[in-house]
Amino acid sequence: MGRTNGTTKLTAAMAFAFCATLIIMLPQVSAKRFIVGGSMGWTTNVNYTLWAANQTFYFGDWLFFVYDRNQNDVQEVNKTNYETCNAEHPIHNYTTGAGRDVVELNVSHDRYFISSKGSCYGGMKLHVHLTPLPPPPQAAPLKSHSSRFTVLRSQLVIPAVVAIAALWDSLLLRV
Repeated sequence: MGRTNGTTKLTAAMAFAFCATLIIMLPQVSAKRFIVGGSMGWTTNVNYTLWAANQTFYFGDWLFFVYDRNQNDVQEVNKTNYETCNAEHPIHNYTTGAGRDVVELNVSHDRYFISSKGSCYGGMKLHVHLTPLPPPPQAAPLKSHSSRFTVLRSQLVIPAVVAIAALWDSLLLRV
């Protein structure tokens, strides 16, 4: 029974070390959530053109529409229907009935949203222009002896640290 318990703990320690290594090595990517209209939300008497002009939207960001479900809705339309406030053939109706609708910006083209309940004519419409993601920063050129160290570190040091952690854990189990 002691051997099985030790093997289980060793496996758990190795899994933890592997996951910790992955977390450290993964690039940090985070999408941003925008409450449409800021503190005013999705309602009348808000200049959404001005609001959107003060935001930078990237692929993967989220729009969070907060509104009175009895008075408004969220319809995605094409550019022509956006300009004319025509909601007869929406691309998508995001209205869930709760007045709290979320839209992921997961396509690479501009998006157009309106309220189909007459408020569009008063300016309740939103054009979201997606900005291309900036390129990742480029690393400075490495000197020849530095590149050997980088290869050594990635191929030997990280696996050695994981192995030492697993060995350490297994030794603690015997005590």
